[in-house]
Amino acid sequence: MDEEKAHGVLAALGTMSGTSLDGVDAAVVLTDGVAIHGFGPSDYRAYGANEVAILRAALGAWPGEDGVAAAADLVTAAHADLLKGFDGIDLIGFHGQTFAHEPRGRGTHQAGDGQALADTLRRPVVWDFRSADVAAGGEGAPLAPVFHWALARWIGAQAPVAFLNLGGVGNLTWTDPGADDPFAPGALLAFDTGPANAPVNDLVMRRRGWAQDAGGALALEGRAHMNTVIDVLGHRHFQRVPPKSLDRDAFPDLSDRVTGMTDADAAATLVRIAAEAVAAGMAWCPSVPARLLVTGGGRHNRAMMAALAELLPCEVVPVEAAGLDGDMLEAQAFAYLAVRALHGLPISGPGTTGVAAPLTGGRISWPDPAAD
Repeated sequence: MDEEKAHGVLAALGTMSGTSLDGVDAAVVLTDGVAIHGFGPSDYRAYGANEVAILRAALGAWPGEDGVAAAADLVTAAHADLLKGFDGIDLIGFHGQTFAHEPRGRGTHQAGDGQALADTLRRPVVWDFRSADVAAGGEGAPLAPVFHWALARWIGAQAPVAFLNLGGVGNLTWTDPGADDPFAPGALLAFDTGPANAPVNDLVMRRRGWAQDAGGALALEGRAHMNTVIDVLGHRHFQRVPPKSLDRDAFPDLSDRVTGMTDADAAATLVRIAAEAVAAGMAWCPSVPARLLVTGGGRHNRAMMAALAELLPCEVVPVEAAGLDGDMLEAQAFAYLAVRALHGLPISGPGTTGVAAPLTGGRISWPDPAAD
């Protein structure tokens, strides 16, 4: 990377392998770490059934525990397999695979070897994005909000907007695009809302052998048991003042709560819990946003989108309505964050992770010259 590029616009390739364990997303963003200058190609590599089994076996585990090394090797190899197909890349943002997240406990664990990826692909790799924030007292998540601020400016928003990512866990960003800096007071508020796709995916995998409830078809056939929904919304997470974050398995009793229900009612109940969690989260926002832009796999769940439209006091639309790519937004976020990290710019702050002051993060691995 030449000196001029190192301080200007870079072609950054970001990745995301989410808690839904479906596969790896990769996408290119052109950015100087502040403004978005354009978007490049994207691609996806699905995990096979055997690979998913290896990853699932490591969920909740920490480095050195059974199954983690094999899963980490798989994550690194799968990313290398996908990323080698991209040309003209200056920098890679490698999120890795989250297996455990306890910011007030053992820390945070994203598996994958950034140095091995840098050596294989012959490009600098920014990785381990969350550890510095957790070490400084932050939640370590969510990290996409600073990118959401840049996106709000990219789409020309004139009033506050909110982004909702519905992955395994839901996370909400409220942002004011009129702020000159993403970490200026009042520019950003972000936090994990609650469970989203993960409980539904786990339900249909366990009961029907499906990877997901495609389109929310099963949930649309069912009826949500509102007494169960109300009980779950009594969880202490929903009373905590944001910023706040969750592990994928922070609500381990959800499967037990829907045990006696039909498949359709169980799916409808879990969808309603996710939507009610977002509605509860919206009450923490500084103002009602002009609209809620939904990204992540959950935006394809018609039952989820209908429940959100019913419960929220603003327009609810997929991010495609703003000309964005909801399948690649998280990968794009880590491309953007990689450039910010390279330039020493903050990637988290008091309004996003609760860390005391805006903080940069990520480890930078350069290709080993000896491997040339």
